[in-house]
Amino acid sequence: PGGLSSGLILAKRGFDVEIFEKSDRVGGRNASFEIGDFTFDVGPTFLLQKFTLDEIFEEVGENVDDYLDFIRLEKKYRLSFEDLNFEVMDDLLELEKEISSKFENDADGLKKFIEDHDEKFRTIFAVLQKPYISWKDMFSKEIFKAFPYLISRKTVFDELGKYFTDDRLKMAFTFQSKYLGMSPWNCPHVFTILSYIEHKYGIYHVKGGLNQISVKMAEVFKKLGGKIHFNSNVEELLIEGKSVKGVKLKNGKKHLADEVILNADFAYAMDELVKKQNLLRKWNSKKLQKKKYSCSTMMLYLGLKKKYDWPHHTIIFADDYKKNVQEIFENMKPSKDMSVYVHNPSVIDESLAPEGKSAVYVLVPMINTENGFDWQENIDEYKEKVLDRIEERMGVSDLRENIEVEKVLTPEDWVEDFNVYCGSVFNLAHILSQMLIFRPRNKFSELDNLYLVGGGTHPGSGLPTIYESGRISANLISEKYGVPFNPPDTINKKL
Repeated sequence: PGGLSSGLILAKRGFDVEIFEKSDRVGGRNASFEIGDFTFDVGPTFLLQKFTLDEIFEEVGENVDDYLDFIRLEKKYRLSFEDLNFEVMDDLLELEKEISSKFENDADGLKKFIEDHDEKFRTIFAVLQKPYISWKDMFSKEIFKAFPYLISRKTVFDELGKYFTDDRLKMAFTFQSKYLGMSPWNCPHVFTILSYIEHKYGIYHVKGGLNQISVKMAEVFKKLGGKIHFNSNVEELLIEGKSVKGVKLKNGKKHLADEVILNADFAYAMDELVKKQNLLRKWNSKKLQKKKYSCSTMMLYLGLKKKYDWPHHTIIFADDYKKNVQEIFENMKPSKDMSVYVHNPSVIDESLAPEGKSAVYVLVPMINTENGFDWQENIDEYKEKVLDRIEERMGVSDLRENIEVEKVLTPEDWVEDFNVYCGSVFNLAHILSQMLIFRPRNKFSELDNLYLVGGGTHPGSGLPTIYESGRISANLISEKYGVPFNPPDTINKKL
């Protein structure tokens, strides 16, 4: 999605753009795959911050709603705790009623949370839309205004204590730190804006799955004259001196370019695609091993013989959620008392499974591969524990007998099949020492003519920020060649 965003914008501005894609389809982890008659999203399953995607299409003279069927969810998700279920509604008045009925002492917290975060989001968002290429970029009015948020040692869980007293309700507004692959007890409090964005601007399903966003971006890209080479696995970056001159494919073919945009997983690319490691000082293989990375995920993709009347999204919290998170991020071991996310899109989208059946997606936050856990030996046992947890919390006893097809993806599979460094699907951890100018820069600092997009560069992980990374890099290239463009004006136009 980052490469597609850059490709769209640059093609519209008159650049000759070619995309080299390892797979037979676009999207990477925002692609689809099929098992029999069932279709699944590989990764993202809902769209947050839709206005960023709107803007990418507007940049190229298109309306995204002409290409995709968006469904704003009235019931965002169900949060399943050991002793209660909490329904998170899109309508804030309805959500306030739900909070009052389940957490009587915290009825007034939601309104204050939204009011406080209106200004916080405006402030932080302005920082995230800017590139950080040199230290002078850190001395701006936007950074100065955001400074109190950026230097605070408070975590997202600490911050929610200002609004709610019940730990379960705090978790309901902090679990979004998992979108960054981080613990809410360690994630910088600036990221409470993730929960705010959900509640302020809604979350969306896309008919056919979120993979359709990538499909339609590619359609517009080709309409603008862009070329996509499928089944074209890049083996290395072609480097002369310190300048990247193009790419070499695994079939031996070389393709030259004036500028190269790198959309691969950043750490994987530095480790595997930059053969001249002596050119890298900060981001060479040895230095990469010392960086902090996000968690991984274990995935179950289940084609079911029947439809279950489950919500579109359900988050099942571990009985001891703090211990579960601690085991993943600190003890680095698979948790027996796990949290589970269940995506059941067939309740609103009949295009993903045959009539009367369901395509169900299950995600379990998991340790990455840094600890050497043997998934081949343990996956069957762990899968059964996950299915037990789903049956227990979702109130069914016949899940296994209704599995028609299935696919399991472990942290090791993310490494092998998707080139994700140590299986960290959310990339470099979003700690303050790995954000803004400390994160790999959109115009890469160690090699010339190389630009970065994706979760491993600024602004960070998640579809909307990845789209933004694509726009930032496209703007930097346009600026280099004197191609005029209007800086994004999201704050004034949308917010």
